[in-house]
Amino acid sequence: MDTRHFRTLFISDVHLGSKAAKVDFLLDFLKHHDADTIFLVGDIIDGWRLKRSWYWPQDCNDVAQKLLRKARKGTRVIYIPGNHDEFLRDFPGTHFGGIEVAERMIHEAADGKKYLVLHGDEFDVVVRNARLLAYLGDWAYDMAIMINVGLAAIRRRMGMPYWSFSAWAKLQVKHAVNFIGEFQRVVAEEARKNGADGVICGHIHHAVMEDMDGIRYINTGDWVESCTAIAEHQDGTFELIEWRFTSGMQPIPMAIGQREKEVAQQAA
Repeated sequence: MDTRHFRTLFISDVHLGSKAAKVDFLLDFLKHHDADTIFLVGDIIDGWRLKRSWYWPQDCNDVAQKLLRKARKGTRVIYIPGNHDEFLRDFPGTHFGGIEVAERMIHEAADGKKYLVLHGDEFDVVVRNARLLAYLGDWAYDMAIMINVGLAAIRRRMGMPYWSFSAWAKLQVKHAVNFIGEFQRVVAEEARKNGADGVICGHIHHAVMEDMDGIRYINTGDWVESCTAIAEHQDGTFELIEWRFTSGMQPIPMAIGQREKEVAQQAA
């Protein structure tokens, strides 16, 4: 498969340092995708889990080296920290091996539209005001991920495609669905306050592209459950990419792209 080159790539919620992170999927994705600019939209490193118990296998180093190599070759790499890697928020404007650190940023797309890029945890009331509850929620999420790993192994042996129990369970809980909707509304409103046409964020592990009262809301998803990224094409349109391997975990990727509705409408 040839490498696809984009104007901009947006990746978030990798959670390096967590056993649940699908680092092999991300490495394969980075092998087949490149861009003039790459935004790392928070929670790339999972500092919370690393504090509890250290877990940093070689493939975590491989991801870091892959991104540093892209930066050396001319890709602009911008790291916007999230709540799990909040230690980097002490270094805004700093460069690490060519990777820039910023709290948030306005990204101007090729079509002139402006997007506020931020992780989004500052709009999560639990994370902001009740850190203990956030840690308990993180533990419960770990349990769901453990179930996920077992189910994935069984489905793989049966030749069935990957399916996320934890993502499914989250969307069955009315409170979680309501939280996602409220999060999207508040973040979109923040973009409006900043004079932006849209917002690109992560944090809630729910990839989507949709319009909310005239503001384009884009969430990058994650690399724990959905393995998704957002790509900006040279014309300023955006694509939601879901990255998968074929059954049996052979290194033959399948990308399921969802490009913006207006592209299809223009072609019709």
